Amino acid sequence: MKILPAMDLINGKCVRLYQGDFKQTTQVGSDPATQLKTFIEDGAEIIHIVDLDGARSGNPDQLELISKLCSISTVPVQVGGGIRSLETVRAYIKAGVSRVVIGTAALEDENFLKEALKNFQANIVIGIDARDEKVAVSGWETETDVNYIEFAQQMEQLGVKTIVFTDISKDGTMQGPNLEQLQKINEAVDCTIVASGGIRNQADLDAVAELGITEAIVGKAMYEGTVKLRGGV
Repeated sequence: MKILPAMDLINGKCVRLYQGDFKQTTQVGSDPATQLKTFIEDGAEIIHIVDLDGARSGNPDQLELISKLCSISTVPVQVGGGIRSLETVRAYIKAGVSRVVIGTAALEDENFLKEALKNFQANIVIGIDARDEKVAVSGWETETDVNYIEFAQQMEQLGVKTIVFTDISKDGTMQGPNLEQLQKINEAVDCTIVASGGIRNQADLDAVAELGITEAIVGKAMYEGTVKLRGGV
C-alpha cells in the first residue's frame, strides 16, 4: 500500500476539515514546508496537497506556495483544489506537480477535461468526492444528482487512468473508510482507485488493500500518529 500523506492548505497553513465543513477547521502540523520535509523524512513516496481556498474560489489561490513546496520536494507531488482551466494545469505542471487532481471542472466542463487529457493525460487524476453516493463539487459545498459510479465510468470512457475517491461523510472523522463504496467503484472501472477519507489505522489500510486498492490518502491519522509511513502493507 502506497500512503499519500495529505496537506490541506488554507491561507498558507496546514489544516484539517471535518466532513468537508469549512466551519470545522483545525490547524495541524507545522508550517507547510516543514511538514512536507517531515513527511519525506518519514518515508513518503508521494505527497497529496489540496488548495482548499482554490477549491472554493475556482482559482489556484496558493499556486505560489505550492510551487515553493514542489521546489523543495524530493518526491512527486499531487495537487488538487481550484484546477478548472488548462492554464492552471499547465502552471502546476510547470511548477513541478506530478499529478493534477481535477474535481469540479471534470463534472462541469467536459471540453476542458478533454483538452487536459489530450495534452497531459499522464498527469491528470480525477477527484470524485461523494456524499450519499452523489458527487459534490465546489469544495464539497454543492451537491449534485450525479451518481459517483456513473461518473467514474464516464471518466474512464474519456481516458482517465486514476481516480481519487472520497466519501465526504468519512473525511476527517477517524471512523474508518467506506469500504463498500470503495469496493463498488474499484469493481466498476479499470482505473487506479486512490482511497481517501476516514482512514484511522493500519487495520483500515489492510482492509483497503484487500479490495485490491494500492494507494490511500491519509490526513488526520497521519497528524495524530495512528498511521505511520514506514512499515505499511
